[in-house]
Amino acid sequence: MPTGSGKSICYQIPALLFSGITIVISPLISLMKDQSDTLNNRGIPTTYIHSNMSAESYKNTIKKILLNHFKIIYVAPERLISSNFQKILQQINISMFTIDEAHCVSQWGHNFRPSYKQISNVISKLKTRPIISAFTATATENVKQDILQILNLKNPYILTTGFDRANLKLIVKNIEDKLSYILSYIKENINQSGIIYCTTRKNVNFLYEKLTDFGFRVSKYHGGLNSKDRLKKQNEFILDKTNVMIATNAFGMGIDKPNIRYIIHYNMPSDIEGYYQEAGRAGRDGKPSECILLFSDSDIQINKHLIEQTESANNHLIEYNKLNDIIGYCHTNMCLRKYILQYFSEAPSFISCNNCSNCQLGLPTNDVTSESDIFFGLSTNPTLLDFLIWFLKKFKNFIQ
Repeated sequence: MPTGSGKSICYQIPALLFSGITIVISPLISLMKDQSDTLNNRGIPTTYIHSNMSAESYKNTIKKILLNHFKIIYVAPERLISSNFQKILQQINISMFTIDEAHCVSQWGHNFRPSYKQISNVISKLKTRPIISAFTATATENVKQDILQILNLKNPYILTTGFDRANLKLIVKNIEDKLSYILSYIKENINQSGIIYCTTRKNVNFLYEKLTDFGFRVSKYHGGLNSKDRLKKQNEFILDKTNVMIATNAFGMGIDKPNIRYIIHYNMPSDIEGYYQEAGRAGRDGKPSECILLFSDSDIQINKHLIEQTESANNHLIEYNKLNDIIGYCHTNMCLRKYILQYFSEAPSFISCNNCSNCQLGLPTNDVTSESDIFFGLSTNPTLLDFLIWFLKKFKNFIQ
């Protein structure tokens, strides 16, 4: 189900109906805390377990768990697979295991977390197998199959509500002077709430300093800040004490702020799944909102560098395939909404959505008959040099 469509309530209501405890596997501390606080404020006893807890806090929380004080327990996958916590699971009545952000089980999905792959093994050791549920906003067919197989789901009920968010206007701008664009855009939308995503912490700090110097009310969020500062900046934004959050992809998962009117990507993300999930944080109230991707050729090199810094069992083939898909999104002349829906294996009924930058600009198409003749060997006198020149011009951004 798309971001903001109510996935959380699909396991929170059943959790209240079941007699035992519901364990929710969640990947981010900020996400666990936000949802736990919301449920506790509504009178639903909830807690969360993660690796950054102090020994005393962890001990007190475990004591309350064993006394059946909670209905819902959020836990990070790394903590779940620890031997100590697995012993705790054997002592409590578990009615349901929920895997939130379930795409994390798959290397085809963004935000892959190796610990997610061990969840099925943990469940298999329980005395009684509980109900298993899994939710995500961005699952391609490859990711869906991985979720079914890696979590070892038994005769699952599979529901896909669709990925379309008609209230979101999708915009791609191929520009080099991104700072000038952002300054102008925020000035024109001075009273609106928005998020600016950057690929690196360096860019987050750069934009934060520049926008602060211009007098805008901004917050920043990335993994280099300590947990206290991250929580402070997050609360400033959620409570509308600041208009703009500048962040890496560490921010936003599960944040329930309905009045975000725009999402700007200062850099091209590394894959469409991550981009669409972040863009989907705009307009959760259903009102018109804008999702703007600022693209430049240097973004490709940044993402390639980041890909090469990670370990890979397949020479980064999956990561480069996903990178090429979002490069295609940035360069396509077709309807942007249609491009994304087709990526997620949906067949939209429209040719033009009339609510994206390509549809509204009516981008021209080019006659490439002569080039295609060269490509397929149909030209009367093609040369290898003709083909190489054409290929380098047309596909320079895809060459690794």
